[in-house]
Amino acid sequence: MNVIQPIRGKSKPPAATLGLVDVDIHPRMKKPTDLNPWLSKRWQEHLETYGIRARHGFVGGQPPFPKAQPLACRRDAWPPGGGTPASDLDFLRFQLLDQYGVDVGVLNPLQPSGQGDNNNEFSAALAHAVNEWQLEAWLRKEPRLRGSVVVPYDDGPASAREIEKRAGDPNFCQVLMMSRTAEPAGKSRYWPIYEAAEAAGLPVAFHAFGYSGWAMTNGGWPSFYTEEVSEHAVSAQNQVVSLVVEGVFERFPKLKVVMIECGFAWVPNVAWRLDQHWKQLRGEVPHLRKKPSEYIRDNIWFSTQPMEDPERPEHLLDIMSWIGWDKILFASDYPHWDFDDPLLALSGAISAEKRRDIYGGNAIKLYGL
Repeated sequence: MNVIQPIRGKSKPPAATLGLVDVDIHPRMKKPTDLNPWLSKRWQEHLETYGIRARHGFVGGQPPFPKAQPLACRRDAWPPGGGTPASDLDFLRFQLLDQYGVDVGVLNPLQPSGQGDNNNEFSAALAHAVNEWQLEAWLRKEPRLRGSVVVPYDDGPASAREIEKRAGDPNFCQVLMMSRTAEPAGKSRYWPIYEAAEAAGLPVAFHAFGYSGWAMTNGGWPSFYTEEVSEHAVSAQNQVVSLVVEGVFERFPKLKVVMIECGFAWVPNVAWRLDQHWKQLRGEVPHLRKKPSEYIRDNIWFSTQPMEDPERPEHLLDIMSWIGWDKILFASDYPHWDFDDPLLALSGAISAEKRRDIYGGNAIKLYGL
């Protein structure tokens, strides 16, 4: 369900959206050199000379597929003073925070972020610089914004060090990973991330996309952007299965995971299938002390954007009820083309009380806002 309401100046949100928390906002730099203050001379020269080298060579400096809109952004998201969408704080305030009465917005920087780069040392340096940039350009200037700790996730120890640097800083509310990693997310190479995040009390968010070094399907590269955006749900399923079956939540029982921009209608089906296999094959995974579905319900949250929109609203309510009304968070995906308008995105079939929880109450509890 992707909807945009025309901007008509400031407007007061209805009661159902008071306490609004948007868990998916994508800030951009005005230019790559914006990161220079936090990069050593070595890495500044590396970035200028070699640029970002994503782990799969199919990219070649361009997105693998043409986007639905330029930079995958809304046509009206370009700031009037110049720059790229979500690169101007004042315009982001006007178009999102003030327009919809957003109380808290969570930043999820995508590219350049250092995540998925071929050079692990550069990846770590760039991720650190992005976090410092968040603080300087956004978080210290706008109290309504929180940052995500960007980590070079395929280097577990380096990621843990970056998380430890941000532990206790109220400007950051979660750790950011991507749904396409070099190995399934439950593998031990990522455990240092989960250990550090659990110790810091920070949820780990998996956002759709990423550069794994592998084609996004078992059969190779697809042909169309439509296939790529549909795959976001598939990669999220793989990560959920891996996290559960590898025993991540047994090892780190207080770890909280958030799946962002991956949909959620698939969750009950994946959980039921896992439970069925677990009954038959539990001897293979004796470290799992609960049914797989219980770990999913206890430890994983899901964002609304993109939210499935079945023809019969009761089907959506059944799915959300199974997941847990306290496990669903509102996301707008600003400034992307499939932005969800906070005033229109949630189905009218959802009760006012549950809408308030989804719009903000659940996120406030999850992040301790």
